[in-house]
Amino acid sequence: MNISRIGQTRSTSRRPVSVSVPTELGRDAARLLTALDAEGAYALADPLTEGDIIVRNGGDGISVSRGRYLAQAGQTLLSCDLAEQADGRRARLTISAAGRARLRRERAGRDTPYLAQHLDLEGRGEPSRPVRDTSESPLAWMARRRDRDGTPLIDAACFEAGERLRRDMTMGALMPRMGSDWSGVKVDGGGPRDPSAGSDAMLAARQRVRAALSAVGSDLSGLLIDLCGFVKGLEMIEAERRWPARSAKVVIRIALARLAEHYGLEREAVGPSQSRLRLWRDHA
Repeated sequence: MNISRIGQTRSTSRRPVSVSVPTELGRDAARLLTALDAEGAYALADPLTEGDIIVRNGGDGISVSRGRYLAQAGQTLLSCDLAEQADGRRARLTISAAGRARLRRERAGRDTPYLAQHLDLEGRGEPSRPVRDTSESPLAWMARRRDRDGTPLIDAACFEAGERLRRDMTMGALMPRMGSDWSGVKVDGGGPRDPSAGSDAMLAARQRVRAALSAVGSDLSGLLIDLCGFVKGLEMIEAERRWPARSAKVVIRIALARLAEHYGLEREAVGPSQSRLRLWRDHA
């Protein structure tokens, strides 16, 4: 049994077809759309149960079942152009670009739904976690990029170390603003505030940044400021420093490794696999 296709009843004319996308999908169709959003996820007709489809996830090279859904849910997604399927009896049902854009709008909430449709936004709009486009982050690019042997350019510990430094620099207001600052409204008519007027969280973030850059060393601290603070890409860093091509990633790895060591972040968890269970009465 295969999912009945909308494409079988389409005309061979090349005229554009206007698709009516409902504002609210059914529960099964919404759950299926979310399941198909996973990396490498696809749906196939269930060979054992007629009228059902099975969703599998093969993004990491291992096919793992993600659940069973009604075939009608797949037809709903196809009719709304939220999913796509090639010809053939065993053709896979996958999420379309419109489906991913819909999920991004729903996850963004009421603040920036259509901005999130075109950008990869993260953050909660707070001083410590402002809303930003992760596709512009060189750290995120290096975490996704892989070498010839398949390993990422930076591991999870280095990525988290760079992100922690970026958050502290943002909270500490150490980077120049590109616009007006409306967060601190002055009612006394005085001039600019002195550094001692900052909040405790801001001062603590500045202390953490100072300690992290001191631990990394003066030879690599400027590189981390450009990478995590000014969000400069590898090509821009190489051009400004007149480094050879593809050499920035080697130095960045060393700098982020030192930063991760300062934060106490390890690539793998260390310690005994088991420990003796302790109770509060043991210390009485």
